[in-house]
Amino acid sequence: MTSQHSAAESAHPRDSIDRHIDRWGREVTGLVPELEGAVTRMQMLVRHLQQKKEAALARHGLKLWEYEILWRLRSAGKPYRMSPTHLARGLGVHPATLTNRLDRLQSADLVTREHAPEDRRSLLVGLTPRGAEAWAAVIDDQREAEATLFAHLAKEELEHLSALLRVVVLAVEENGPPLMPHHD
Repeated sequence: MTSQHSAAESAHPRDSIDRHIDRWGREVTGLVPELEGAVTRMQMLVRHLQQKKEAALARHGLKLWEYEILWRLRSAGKPYRMSPTHLARGLGVHPATLTNRLDRLQSADLVTREHAPEDRRSLLVGLTPRGAEAWAAVIDDQREAEATLFAHLAKEELEHLSALLRVVVLAVEENGPPLMPHHD
């Protein structure tokens, strides 16, 4: 091994993704190591964060679908209410499925269902204080997991990474719908 190679390795230590690329580079013609490295690292980091989120949900006694409903209500802004129709559409679930889920969340005192003040024929689903606390506890755990994940980057490096990813997101969104749906 040359001293130049040693310096390069110490500046950029090899990770498990490098070993993956080495293996598949021998098997897949035309594999571009930089592209495979970027994509696989993003996938594995998202998987890592998803595992942390699942652990946080379990710690707080929530299922993913329960959290998603609480999150959607919280994203509506104060007073954290919306119609079941709007909620079902935003979650991408059938209204009958949502009704069953809301029954369970209401029994657990995480949401309320009340008549809309401007139209008593309409219902509004709202976040209870207990539901808001459950949502906040999971968010706190997620924030901690994200901070831990990126703790090895300086602020400028994290800003640079975010800027680079923004370029990719903008390119994707130029030819399709937004990756992060707008919440109204």
